[in-house]
Amino acid sequence: MEEEKKRLLRILKNLSYEEGDFTLVSGKKSTFYIDCKETTLNPEGMYLVGHLMYNKVREIPGAEAVGGVSIGGDPLVCSTVMVSYAASDPIPGFFIRKEPKGHGNNLWIEGGKNLRKGMNVVILEDVVTTGGSSLKAIDIAEKEGFLVKGLVVLLDRLEGGKEVIESKGYTYKHIFTLNDLR
Repeated sequence: MEEEKKRLLRILKNLSYEEGDFTLVSGKKSTFYIDCKETTLNPEGMYLVGHLMYNKVREIPGAEAVGGVSIGGDPLVCSTVMVSYAASDPIPGFFIRKEPKGHGNNLWIEGGKNLRKGMNVVILEDVVTTGGSSLKAIDIAEKEGFLVKGLVVLLDRLEGGKEVIESKGYTYKHIFTLNDLR
């Protein structure tokens, strides 16, 4: 597993990390930006993310399904679900919309027919900064009837998100932190 982690870190550094002047989702200014989609949509990157996230999800007792906020969470969920199937340990996945689509069934959660109310789920995130987006995803999943057990994060920017998530009683696991990229 350590070799896979080293390979994924190399890809993250090459494809996802850049320096400059950026405004983050939280509204904070930053001198660097981490776009994990560049890594998670790379064939090797997606393969490695799926394996590493699957293993982290399995460290959370009772995890029965994984979900993430579209668009950043989509490749995380898909790769983790595929790895779970290959491991003969199928874990269904779901996507959380940023807002209901406004037509059809007007859903917050896509993939719901693979789930049941009361199911133990884990939210997958590409990057966590302050934890605000993660808490919103958790809130939506819980309002839809799921029991959120925790969060698995590809990269923690080390700006308080972990502490916010844990203070609410959720398990928090990450694969990398900002310190690994620098």
